[in-house]
Amino acid sequence: MVNGVRQGYAPTDTALAKIPVPLRDIPQSIAVVPAAVLLDQRALSLQDALKNVPGVSFAAGDGQRDQVNIRGFTAIADQFVNGFRDDALYFRDLSNTERVEVVKGPAAVLYGRGSSGGLINRVLKRPDANITAATLSVGSFATRRGEWDVGRFDASTGVGFRLTGAIEDDDSFRDQQFLRRFAVAPSLLLGAGSDTTLYVEADALRDKRLMDLGVPAIGGRPVDVAPSTYYGAANAPDADTAESRVYSQTAILTHRLSDALSFRDGFRHYDYTLLRNSTLPSAVDAVARTVTLQHGRLNRDEEGWFNQAELTQHVRFAGIDHVLLYGFEIARQVKGADTFASAKVAVTALFRPVLPVVDNGRFTAITTSTVSVFNTRGLYVQDFANLGHGFKALVGVRHDWFVQKTYQRLPGVARLARTDRNWSPRAGLVYQPDAMQSYYASWSRSFQPSAETFALAANNANIAPEQTTNKEVGAKYSLLGGRLNLQAAGFVLRRTGIKGADPLVPTRLVSVGTQRTRGIELSGQLSLPSGFQAIAGYAYLDAQVIASSRPELAGKGATITPRHAANGFLTKTFAQRIGFGGGVNYVGDRWADPANTTVLPHYVTLDAVAWAVAGPVRFQFNGYNLANTRYIVAGHGTSALLNLPGAPRSVLGTARLNF
Repeated sequence: MVNGVRQGYAPTDTALAKIPVPLRDIPQSIAVVPAAVLLDQRALSLQDALKNVPGVSFAAGDGQRDQVNIRGFTAIADQFVNGFRDDALYFRDLSNTERVEVVKGPAAVLYGRGSSGGLINRVLKRPDANITAATLSVGSFATRRGEWDVGRFDASTGVGFRLTGAIEDDDSFRDQQFLRRFAVAPSLLLGAGSDTTLYVEADALRDKRLMDLGVPAIGGRPVDVAPSTYYGAANAPDADTAESRVYSQTAILTHRLSDALSFRDGFRHYDYTLLRNSTLPSAVDAVARTVTLQHGRLNRDEEGWFNQAELTQHVRFAGIDHVLLYGFEIARQVKGADTFASAKVAVTALFRPVLPVVDNGRFTAITTSTVSVFNTRGLYVQDFANLGHGFKALVGVRHDWFVQKTYQRLPGVARLARTDRNWSPRAGLVYQPDAMQSYYASWSRSFQPSAETFALAANNANIAPEQTTNKEVGAKYSLLGGRLNLQAAGFVLRRTGIKGADPLVPTRLVSVGTQRTRGIELSGQLSLPSGFQAIAGYAYLDAQVIASSRPELAGKGATITPRHAANGFLTKTFAQRIGFGGGVNYVGDRWADPANTTVLPHYVTLDAVAWAVAGPVRFQFNGYNLANTRYIVAGHGTSALLNLPGAPRSVLGTARLNF
């Protein structure tokens, strides 16, 4: 697997193909947000990183997790780390992340179920560098964050270790909001540069914050209140919190059997818990101008492991050079969830809410308690062939056996199970008339099983998986000796068999529904020796439901998906010691709910950065939303009542000391 190199703003490689080929050879749109961009923008969250990727939009994620839409489809279960599934519901920390990669369109051929619109992969920092750094950031709304990064690598022995981590204590522009976070991640590398290499990594994360789902809506728009206005408990730091703990361990062994054959085996284990208490808007009375507040409680616990065994073979057959990948994945996840009885705790004025004091001790009655077991077996093969005369092909197929079982821990409820056997193919052709140009056409398909990452229920256990297909054409250009990379893609993405309520029996789900996205994406990355660096993108997405079991939803636009969105960020460095830059993000109107009753208005935000290096210290100043735009950054996607305001103008000062 390609592990990523530091190439400024214009990377040329990716870890997502699982074979050592450059980005220009892959017949699919892939975006990379490299370490240099994360550093200059001082990205502290996955959302901060992904605002640089066209085609990605943000959802509120129940106030408990990172959640985005890609090309109009939710990616709730499409998070990966170093190529392993990472679908637990939590906010990820970037202190151990080298870069963030996004593959657009179905990727089940290598990664299994899911990935309608694409998937997100975090590539972690490796212990192959000598570094000792400490970073401190302070800023608006009492933001305080410290990070450390210590690594040693001996090239003569191929042994290295690294320890990264962060501690953060923030308030917020949102009333009562807070964040308390701690992360640590040690890693070890043995045998680098030899035929056999072992990489071991572990991480621990504790994250506690206010569970905040934003503001309700009235008259087709989010309510016009101060961005700080909170609709929850008066004692929210005690009553409305989401606390997650995540521990994981990864071991990857690679062995070169010969010049033409290499083997890789990777194993990852994780353990996750979530304690969630929330008060949120559940209904709005437009006549009385009141909002009903509902309080609920949910606990999650899960544990899982994944093992990927892969053989890469370089072979020449019939005058054609091939890079063949053979893989087998086996995985098991056990996910528990306890839902407690919720209750109405207040009806209050919509524009001047008087918040109730909530006693969490009242909410002890469990209404549902489930344990879901997910067993995966996947066989896959991929062939990258250099056909000659500038033509290359990438074809592959994967077969999955996916077994879901849900056990009810409460008496009197039936156990549910289903097994899905699915093929996930991909085929793409690339034409490269010279070293600078690359044109491609591709087709791929993935499947989304019932429940996918949640518990089976009586109304979905007998429904076959949904299917997503992607047809795409594109062009990639590598100019100025690889210092300027441009990418363009046009695609039609279609997901069929979407579950919806039966019009005759509303409590029953049926497999009738199709959502289609037709779009264009443009992106570019620039890294010049003169010190100019830039990253930019634009996406046009026509995403709508073209068939539905609910006739009133047919023809409606997909939620949380702007038709137009654009981003750009440009910096200039002088003598490697001083630099400055700025950026812009535009997001068009988005529908907040499937019925398209509420729109989240378009917005533009402006950012800036300046830095100076004095000896071993880099001083950096970031300004965000400089025009102090009032906007909604994310919605829930299924409700018009949960819309999260974006941050007003803010600043962040950072000092990074390299010993």
